[in-house]
Amino acid sequence: MTATPSSNFFPQLTADGSYTFFSQEFDEAFHSFSGAKQEAEKKFVEPCLIAQKAKASSSIKLLDICYGLGYNTASALDTIWTVNPQCHVDLIGLELDLNVAQVAIAHQLLQDWKSPIPDLLTLLVETGQVTTPQLQAHLLIGDARATIQQVYQTRFQADAIFLDPFSATKCPQLWTVEFLAIVAQCLTPQGRLATYSCAAAVRTALALAGLNIGSTRGVGRRSPGTLASFADLEQYPLSEKEQQHLQTRAGIPYRDPLLLDDTTVICSRRQTEQQSSDLEPTSQWKKRWTKAE
Repeated sequence: MTATPSSNFFPQLTADGSYTFFSQEFDEAFHSFSGAKQEAEKKFVEPCLIAQKAKASSSIKLLDICYGLGYNTASALDTIWTVNPQCHVDLIGLELDLNVAQVAIAHQLLQDWKSPIPDLLTLLVETGQVTTPQLQAHLLIGDARATIQQVYQTRFQADAIFLDPFSATKCPQLWTVEFLAIVAQCLTPQGRLATYSCAAAVRTALALAGLNIGSTRGVGRRSPGTLASFADLEQYPLSEKEQQHLQTRAGIPYRDPLLLDDTTVICSRRQTEQQSSDLEPTSQWKKRWTKAE
C-alpha cells in the first residue's frame, strides 16, 4: 500500500462491506452506513439507466458532481463495461478536495471494482486526466460553482449527472437555484440527473431549472432520492405527501445570485424568505401527515 496522504479521513466500514469516510468539516459521512457501494449503484447508477444506455449506444457522457472517493464513477464504469466493453465513456468529475480521492486510493478502496477501473481512476486522481480508447476523463479541482461554468462553456452535454454534495443544510452552495440552473444546461434532453436528496428546497430548485422531478426509492433509509430530467418521468411519481411538501416553506429554495456566497449568507437569505412567506409552515404539513400515517 502506498503512503496515505496527510488527512483526517479514515476508512469506516459500511453494512455492505465497502468503506466510507466521515467529514469533520461538514459533520457528515460521505455515504450511507447501510452500504457505500450499494448507495452508488442504487441511488445514482441504476436511476440514470446507465446499463440500458450502454447497451443502446457506443458512447456515454457522465458528469460526476462531488467526485469524492470515486465510487459513483467507479460503479458507472463497471456497469457500462460489463454490458458493453467497447462503449466509450466521456467523464468529467468535479471535486473540491483532491485529498479525499487520494486517501481512498491509498487505502485501496477502489479495489472492489474490476480491472482496469482502479488503475484508471488512480491515474485520473494523480494527473487530472485519462485518455484511452474506452475513456476520456477529466477531474476538475476547486469550487464546483466555478468548475461547472467551465464545463458549461465547453458545451458538454451529459447523458447522466450524479449530484452528490453534502446535505443542503451543510453545503447549500451546491443546491441553489443558480448552481442547479447551470447544471441542468449540461444535461442532454433525454439525460437524467440523480441525487440522494429529497429535500423540498432541492426539488424546487431543480424544477425551476426546467426539469421534471421524480422520486426514487430509498436505500438504507426511509426517505427517497430524487431523479430529474427534461424528459418524462411519469414512472417515478411524487407521492401526495411529497407534492404537498413542495408547497410548504420547506420548498423555498436556496439562492446564491453571484455564485460566491458562503453557507451563512445563503442560509440566512433563505430563512428571511421563509419568515416572510405566506406558504404553509412545514411543521403543519409534518403534523398533518404524522396523523395520517
